[in-house]
Amino acid sequence: MKDKTLVILAAGMGSRFGGLKQIYPVGPNGEFIMDYSIYSAVKYGFSKVVFVIREEHKPLFEESICKRIEGKVDYAFAYQKLEDIPEGFTVPEGRKKPWGTAHAIYCARKEIKGNFAVITSDDFYGDEAFKDLSDSINGEDYSIIGYKVGDTLSENGSVKRGIVKSKDGIVEQIIESSCVLDGDSVVCTPLDTSKPKFTVSKDNSCSMLMNGFTQELIKKIERVMKSEFEVHKDDLMNYEMLLPDIMDESIKEGVKIQDITTNSKWIGMTYKEDAEVLKKFINNEIDKGIYPKVLWK
Repeated sequence: MKDKTLVILAAGMGSRFGGLKQIYPVGPNGEFIMDYSIYSAVKYGFSKVVFVIREEHKPLFEESICKRIEGKVDYAFAYQKLEDIPEGFTVPEGRKKPWGTAHAIYCARKEIKGNFAVITSDDFYGDEAFKDLSDSINGEDYSIIGYKVGDTLSENGSVKRGIVKSKDGIVEQIIESSCVLDGDSVVCTPLDTSKPKFTVSKDNSCSMLMNGFTQELIKKIERVMKSEFEVHKDDLMNYEMLLPDIMDESIKEGVKIQDITTNSKWIGMTYKEDAEVLKKFINNEIDKGIYPKVLWK
């Protein structure tokens, strides 16, 4: 399939990290996490990258990663702006927080042609995951490239994960939960307090925001925005529209989402200490020949 677009969500500030972790060097030549994501995406058939950023960060991207990928893949910028909402609605005075991950995709709609994938800029997904992702967006279904939840957790406390419940490889539900290891199991406390606590195996799939979609998702987001903005019109200061919620609602409408568990290793970068773990892993992958030492030649 032609025209596979990779949408990279990179508008976050990384407050706990202490700066723009999207452009923090983790490779031996100053590469960012995004460099490795784009390298693998191009390797497995993606033809365009769309960076969803804050407009004021464009010069940083142009002077760094864009110079490196120039001529390797087509790229474009999309800006997550509060005022980019359906006609007839206004941003409440004083609101500064973006509308959420689903809105970020909506802001990139003019740059996306055909089937597309979405990842975040500050998650290291591993090379093989991009092959799984590319293979998954050749049809009419959506996809989640899932990771074994036990491999994504910390022994130092709970973390939030989108727990995937599926049957015969098709997602039935995504439950945003606070998760903690408990021996060979994972105890999950849904963020929706009306739902009961539950337990899954460490091998259960979880979503790390690596997904494949068709153009129907963008139409769905716009429909939801119009509906939700009307419902919450008197209380829009804190409203967010999150991608997992859109996907969960799509499932209820009959959209098929493939649950594809990858063998790749996921590494997040919440704190600066995490960067050292990632740097060591990347060097090991270079030694194994997964990545070249000089990524962009």
